[in-house]
Amino acid sequence: MATSRTALIIGASRGLGLGLVQRLHEDGWNITATVRNPQQPGALADVPGVRVEQLEMNDTAQLDGLKQRLQGQVFDLVFVNAGVMGPLPQDLETVQPQAIGDLFMTNAVAPIRVARRLAGQVREGSGVLAFMSSILGSVTIPDGGEICLYKASKAALNSMINSFVVELQRPDLCVLAMHPGWVKTDMGGENAEIDVLTSTRGMLEQIKAQSGHGGLRFINYKGEPLTW
Repeated sequence: MATSRTALIIGASRGLGLGLVQRLHEDGWNITATVRNPQQPGALADVPGVRVEQLEMNDTAQLDGLKQRLQGQVFDLVFVNAGVMGPLPQDLETVQPQAIGDLFMTNAVAPIRVARRLAGQVREGSGVLAFMSSILGSVTIPDGGEICLYKASKAALNSMINSFVVELQRPDLCVLAMHPGWVKTDMGGENAEIDVLTSTRGMLEQIKAQSGHGGLRFINYKGEPLTW
């Protein structure tokens, strides 16, 4: 009998990260999940058997600490989910430099710092490294003017993923930039098109379908390819 697959979800206290943990648990995976404050894991505490680790993604000392604690473990999936909407309203005339810096650090730079430390622990041949991107990150689609800074941060993430894959020089690794759909979360709002269950169920199906196919792809939760 095959051993259980292992997953590491970065940013799992709520929303899509929590939903991914729930779907993976239902599918029999062994899961490690990170939250900023392990003393307040929220609904993550209701998922049995999850190993909860502390991580503030923008803190390099915490990133190094996480890598050290996970040393020797091999993951079938590492999913970097954590992200923020940034300042609202996204008014280019009034936004503060610190707010822009925090947004781009969290959404574009820190995910690559995570990936650099952990890509070597993604299983050879069949492992998947996934990033929570967004169709708003596609520079070919004129949309999202009211959240233009968030949109730009996701475009930056896509660019950074591309550079990282070139730097990594590991053609066997499946790397996914994933658009979860417009989802009813704190970030997506109540008017969104789909719920967390639909999105995370679809993303897990795609992760399993893409396993073993090396290279970088930008897809949505249905597996449809998106334009960069």
